[in-house]
Amino acid sequence: MILTWIGHSCFRLEGKDVSLLIDPFSKEIGLKPPRIKDNLVLLTHRHYDHASIDDVDSETMVIDGPGEYESHGVYVHGISSFHDNSGGTERGLNTIYVIKLEEVTICHLGDLGQEKLDEQQLELIGNIDVLLIPVGGKYTIDYKQAVAVVGQIEPKVIVPMHHKLPDLKIEGLDGVEKFLKEMGLTPEKLDKLKVTPKTLPQEEIKLVTLSL
Repeated sequence: MILTWIGHSCFRLEGKDVSLLIDPFSKEIGLKPPRIKDNLVLLTHRHYDHASIDDVDSETMVIDGPGEYESHGVYVHGISSFHDNSGGTERGLNTIYVIKLEEVTICHLGDLGQEKLDEQQLELIGNIDVLLIPVGGKYTIDYKQAVAVVGQIEPKVIVPMHHKLPDLKIEGLDGVEKFLKEMGLTPEKLDKLKVTPKTLPQEEIKLVTLSL
């Protein structure tokens, strides 16, 4: 499985015979949007910086909310969560996705705003190999809350997302550096993350930062 960061909360997951895109954004955010050429597209919520699907092909399966899905050998479980820490009263709902692709389990937290995951959410999330977690604050959990959520999930690999970037026009986000310092781990800097069950760390958590 190959994981590529497109920017913001958008990632492309590629297996041998399948491609999956999460949270495609519009050009309004200042970054180059992805060209949708994938078998599956997952949307964590319907904000313009996470759900730009105007050019989606009719053959592409769009997953937009909680539930269990299976297509092209990929299993997807959408889990309901809140976009804020006030039960969704400020920014509504957010879907956490657990994706099983080529024997690797990936969790994309979307725009999680809850300071903590509840017991039911943690049970549904289960054992995670690769965690994609927002760290920029303001619209999501901040870097300190992100570290606490990492402690709840205990993944093998962490990839931060949804933080300040040079060309990003969304104001008020912290840079990734605060999260890296709070985690106290030296990140491995990669262009793409290639993962198989055999290459996953078995003991210590691995922190990865991906370049655009």
